[in-house]
Amino acid sequence: MESFLFAVNAVLPIILTVAVGYFLKKIGFITEALAKGMNKLVFHVFLPVMLFLNLYNMEDFGAMDMRYVLYSVAALVAIFLLAIPTVILLEKHNARRGVLLQASFRSNYALIGIPLAQSLFGEDGALIATVLSAAVIPVFNALAVVSLTVFRADGGKPSVKKILLGIVKNPLIQSIAVGLAVLGVRAAFVHTGVAFRLSDITPLMTVLKYLSDMATPLALLVLGAQFEFSAVATLRREIVFGTLMRTVVVPLLGLGTAYLFFRDMFGGAHFAAFVAMFATPVAVSTVPMAQEMDADTELAGQLVVWTTLVSAFSVFFISYILKVVGVF
Repeated sequence: MESFLFAVNAVLPIILTVAVGYFLKKIGFITEALAKGMNKLVFHVFLPVMLFLNLYNMEDFGAMDMRYVLYSVAALVAIFLLAIPTVILLEKHNARRGVLLQASFRSNYALIGIPLAQSLFGEDGALIATVLSAAVIPVFNALAVVSLTVFRADGGKPSVKKILLGIVKNPLIQSIAVGLAVLGVRAAFVHTGVAFRLSDITPLMTVLKYLSDMATPLALLVLGAQFEFSAVATLRREIVFGTLMRTVVVPLLGLGTAYLFFRDMFGGAHFAAFVAMFATPVAVSTVPMAQEMDADTELAGQLVVWTTLVSAFSVFFISYILKVVGVF
């Protein structure tokens, strides 16, 4: 019951904020044009700042255990590759294929995953999950660019050059690159005994925190403003597929493989991080990215909402099973 209550408490604020956005649209406070503009702002400003600060606030890369990091990245890529033919067979519209593929592997790791890992295994779970974020978040975003570029809405043939340019120009990936560079400078300062840190510039860090704190609530409000219940009927097959992939199939693959073949290598804190990575709902950032790359934004929003609702129950069952088998 404790795990279930946590899952509900983790996702309920998300659903309520989405509902507020939907209500604001209905009473005319958020128009379609305003929602698109806000989405662009989230994607190009607020989310990049949030990712940068998440990286900067990490204390020690030396704590990274490469075995669980390598497993996580390998499993993520394997899920991506397995989902490609499935998506092609299921869906004929390219604009939806890219969204379904992105939803298959891209979880809400930062918003729900890391707090969930802490709830499941305390500070050790939070530490492992935070360190893992430095590796998997860039992979999430790179594969998302590949997904939405390969399955372009215009049906054009993608080129390696366009895919690489899409990755390089992606604001989320750029912010991660800047964050890693700043961490490198900080490590050099520590090594040479220089006392100065970026965090010493208090006004700058305060502004960055303001911008970072706006990312999630604004993204959720926009998601609600763009959500349409009428779309459920026309997108039913895609919603069911995407929701089952994100909340059932991917957790079974990611967590099941880790337990069957590597349970002697990984401890409870590692499995808490795996739950955060494989079992949480579709990332909110998939919606602004879908809009920026001319994919099916409506489907992306539907998948965020429905996987978030279902995950309140699926996370409970997953946590319960892991506790029964002695992982937690």
